[in-house]
Amino acid sequence: MVKSAMCVTDRREARRLATNRRITVEAQRLVEEHGFDGFTMDDLAAAADVSRRTLFNHVGSKLDAVLGEFPVVPEALVEQFRAGGPHGDLFSDLGALAEEVVADHDATREEIALGRRMLADPRLLAASNERFAAYAEPFLDHIAAREGAAYDETRARVAVSVLVSLAEMALDDYVADTEGRPLVDHLTRLLTAARSLVSRT
Repeated sequence: MVKSAMCVTDRREARRLATNRRITVEAQRLVEEHGFDGFTMDDLAAAADVSRRTLFNHVGSKLDAVLGEFPVVPEALVEQFRAGGPHGDLFSDLGALAEEVVADHDATREEIALGRRMLADPRLLAASNERFAAYAEPFLDHIAAREGAAYDETRARVAVSVLVSLAEMALDDYVADTEGRPLVDHLTRLLTAARSLVSRT
């Protein structure tokens, strides 16, 4: 009975994520074709093939639709991180969290490229940066819980900021990659480079 309920929940969540993804892709296409101010939510509902009511059940605004959802980090991974794992080194373990999330992504290279092009609009870039900062903020709490009395907020903010920058670089490298390597490979390569720089100082 419990397993059956979980399957239903999983299917519903999969449908919700698929609809959100379709709405975001169509919103970004409309931005590219008409500009952010050049289409309405009704236009978006039609492009995404959903009702206006369904659209607002999934996104609260046009900006929400264009920027999309950030990936959710599984609770088990968060708990492992807070407990000091999986490697016992702060930056390596933040990187491991990011690699797990990135490896699970299913957006196409074309979809990610479209999303990156949206950031040419200064308003969307500013909004994206603001939301990314809000997304990263809870990780400071996770680091504080992990390090206890040894917690250094400056060190934690530097680690999170570096990781965010590497993730941005990985997205750009993935879009430009002509060999079709997975996004996680680009992130792993950049994390390795960052760790090598620190280890040499």
